Amino acid sequence: MTSALARASRVVNLPWRQRPMDIVFTVIFSIFIVTCIISDSVEGLGLDQVADSPNILVRWNYTYSSANDPLYQAHPLWLRFISGTSAFVYVLFYVVLIVALVKAYNWIQLYAVIYATMIISLTAIPIFGVEFFGPVGQRTPHPFIFLLYNAPYVLFPLLLLIRMRKPLPFTRKF
Repeated sequence: MTSALARASRVVNLPWRQRPMDIVFTVIFSIFIVTCIISDSVEGLGLDQVADSPNILVRWNYTYSSANDPLYQAHPLWLRFISGTSAFVYVLFYVVLIVALVKAYNWIQLYAVIYATMIISLTAIPIFGVEFFGPVGQRTPHPFIFLLYNAPYVLFPLLLLIRMRKPLPFTRKF
């Protein structure tokens, strides 16, 4: 056991600049912070998305959802829970993740795996399932536009999951 601790203390992480995918993750998850505030907070708080709202975030969400995302506009309770978790829990994780990526804190691995698994299983499957296979009134009328807006929120957690597949993730480029 002491030899394992000795090896762990001698771990040499690659600098952030030598891990190009981690730079991409840093940028993307920084953008996710902003989009959580703009979009998920509106849904998580259950604000009605109307064109003439005094709240600019509500108006921005209305512009997208009224044309492309009837499920988001209907805001069922289960979607409010998912969006609220994103707006008020995942957003905090994104801040921690960004710091861990830049500073090469290997302890983030387990938390990143948990996060990515939750996003894929508890967010992507139900939302994408309803958007593509749900009742007619809740299906997206524009699947391509829906995917342009929403696929990154599944794709990048999946890539993060792959990135964190082995111990000591910051000792390698990917």
